[in-house]
Amino acid sequence: MKIKNQGVNLVNKKLLLTLLLKYTLLVLVSIIMIFPILWIISGSLKSMTEVSSYPPKLIPDNIRFDNYVYVWKNTNILYYFRNTLILIIGNTVGTLLSSSLVAYPLARMEFKGKSAIFGLILATMMVPTTVTIIPQFILFRKFNWLNSFLPMIVPAFFAYPYNVFLFRQFFRTIPKSIDEAAYIDGCNHFQIFSRILVPLSRSVFITIGILSAIFWWNELFQPLIYIDSDKLKPLTLGAMTVAKTHGFVTMWNLQMTMSVIMIIPPIILYMFSRKYLATGIKAGAVKG
Repeated sequence: MKIKNQGVNLVNKKLLLTLLLKYTLLVLVSIIMIFPILWIISGSLKSMTEVSSYPPKLIPDNIRFDNYVYVWKNTNILYYFRNTLILIIGNTVGTLLSSSLVAYPLARMEFKGKSAIFGLILATMMVPTTVTIIPQFILFRKFNWLNSFLPMIVPAFFAYPYNVFLFRQFFRTIPKSIDEAAYIDGCNHFQIFSRILVPLSRSVFITIGILSAIFWWNELFQPLIYIDSDKLKPLTLGAMTVAKTHGFVTMWNLQMTMSVIMIIPPIILYMFSRKYLATGIKAGAVKG
């Protein structure tokens, strides 16, 4: 009996040690992940002199909320925010509409060459954006679309391959017997898509909508290529503009202030939508 108790105690000690190591590792990784955010928040509350001081300090000597006041009063932050919302809404609506319509026949209909078409769509995911940016720029210049939102919004209405993949995978998890019952009741393909599949696929629509919104909230490359006017710049370009308001000196404290402002909406969005993100991505990976 004594030997048995010693064995149980040994197992408990091993389990306790394993849990201790796991939580220690998680705490260390969490600190590493959250430190840059804490540093940006700290920098947004410092003067330019204190930001550049050595050795650096995480906690400011004098907390300066006037950085936020300066950004609000002396920049076009409302224009930047409006432009970012235009890009988010335009791209989200475009990609949800086009990607779901492309995915429907690939998931629910049978026709010759379906697998080849789907394979070709997936193959385009392997092409880097930087490879296509020059021909796209030349094309949009011929359309006289430069310095407008059109080069960034119109392509969303032609379906993004990754979103087509997610929609197709999710649509394939819905039993086809529903389609057959709808056919008997006299529905056509568009009615089945709009009245049956769309309501049943709410989680994947929300997931792709959130992913699209976060992508365009953070996107810098395409606005940098296509936008020149200050009143058309999104927040990502606006943050760079704020940092250069004092000649050639980069005002890091102001740039960090803009970064903190930009961090808040995605965090709030994630807090209210994390369950839909997990559900949509998991459900889309159930059936190949």
